[in-house]
Amino acid sequence: MEERFMREALALAEKAKKKGEVPIGAVVVYRGKIIGKGYNLRTKLQMASAHAEMRAIDMACKKLRSWRLPEAEIYVTLEPCPMCMGAILNARIDRVYFGAYEQKGRSLTSEIANANLLNHTVEVVGGVLQEECASCLTSFFTEMRLREKEKKAKKKGG
Repeated sequence: MEERFMREALALAEKAKKKGEVPIGAVVVYRGKIIGKGYNLRTKLQMASAHAEMRAIDMACKKLRSWRLPEAEIYVTLEPCPMCMGAILNARIDRVYFGAYEQKGRSLTSEIANANLLNHTVEVVGGVLQEECASCLTSFFTEMRLREKEKKAKKKGG
């Protein structure tokens, strides 16, 4: 079950990648059904909050007509940042499954999840399809660096 929903999140990450966005995808699942989907759109929308998790949570809240999502789970391809963990807590989501671990700056996922903020804690499961999720991100940044290198070379030569 975990892998099935993470594959959905990975498909959304690929959509972000095709748009030139950092490839992160998320789905919110309620009683075995996806009720919210999102992928990173920060660059396109020029919004700091346009993270995959935030967009998926917003969609799920609209679907259930409530800002509270008890019994829900969120699957995200990268360990959530502090802003997204705050939204997950605020929405009272029960469980977070993530794929790749955040390598830079640690996200504080476990600390925030277990701090009992808002009288709520979140169960966190990391490393679901970790290699596939990490590979999606790594290939994006490798390709981006190559494009930047080519641009600089053209500027110098032209």
